[in-house]
Amino acid sequence: MKKVRLVIEYDGTNYVGWQTQNNGVSIQQSLETALKKVTKEDISLHASGRTDSGVHALAQVAHFCTEARMPAQKYPFALNALLPGDIRVRYAGDAPQNFHARFDATSKRYRYAVYCGAHMHAFLRHTALHVHGAIDEAALEQTAAAIMGRHDFRAFMAAGSTLADTTREIFFSKWTRAGHMLYYDIEGSGFLYNMVRILVGTMLDIACGTLPIGAIERALHTKLRACAGVTAPARGLTLMHVHYSGFNSEDFVE
Repeated sequence: MKKVRLVIEYDGTNYVGWQTQNNGVSIQQSLETALKKVTKEDISLHASGRTDSGVHALAQVAHFCTEARMPAQKYPFALNALLPGDIRVRYAGDAPQNFHARFDATSKRYRYAVYCGAHMHAFLRHTALHVHGAIDEAALEQTAAAIMGRHDFRAFMAAGSTLADTTREIFFSKWTRAGHMLYYDIEGSGFLYNMVRILVGTMLDIACGTLPIGAIERALHTKLRACAGVTAPARGLTLMHVHYSGFNSEDFVE
């Protein structure tokens, strides 16, 4: 049995998220259905992490095991012929037998997109949040810097989550502007459920005057979800790429 590694791009607008669920069509379900047609096997696909409903991915990583004799490099052609147009397999290759897409990831990078024009751009309505009021960009820079390093991010985890270890290390955290667009890029050792969206919502609340400067630091100190801001909508969030030792999914982005 061989192990195959995939790099996958998807627009999450029409899906209930990565993980197979009973309330709608998921990315995982769509890929596993296509894989069964190609391999004639019941395939279990394991991803680097589960993206929420409406969240997108530029270079998600997943792996599966198969007895099929098809060369790994042919899977993108076979699968893309069966998949809907909003899911594309960008790369497939043989993976070491001990490789695991989730547990071997050393870091992930996400990007959150905010459109700041007076009226929402028609072509960005599914991939960016529209904010048309005044935004203090200096406050965004300050809040982004505040989360760098290793912290307990319990305050930035969705209410109801029961994860015991909520400490994560952030390697990169920065806002940039390009015309009417604001982008927040964050890379870390891992992320809690809704963590990036809560961080973004909190930063925007501070930058728009809803929360005071220092709210990020207070939430980190108290570890209370109530001290953080709103959860930003899923549509603005994209998983950009995943790093492994000797493998970076960013290398397969066109």
